[in-house]
Amino acid sequence: MENLKKRWGIESNFQFVIIFVVFAINGSLSARISGFAMKYLGINNENTHWIPYYLILILLVLPLYPFLLMFFGWLFGQSKFFFPFSKKMLKSMGLGFVFKN
Repeated sequence: MENLKKRWGIESNFQFVIIFVVFAINGSLSARISGFAMKYLGINNENTHWIPYYLILILLVLPLYPFLLMFFGWLFGQSKFFFPFSKKMLKSMGLGFVFKN
């Protein structure tokens, strides 16, 4: 745990717990929002084969995840950690144009 704190630049265990809470909330919420979006579009397991269903779900979750991560990171006071993390994730997805250098 000390190695991870050192690598992430975290000073306290409380900050470490907050970061994990943000990751947990963000993962659950982004999947839930994507599920609602799929229901709104009329895509479900009954009318769609499982391969395109999960591909569409992943395509909805991936761009949503970093933006929610920045929001919840800011909300919990950990934007110093999450903004660079999310920017790096967006750049690796090809969505780096969102942030100008």
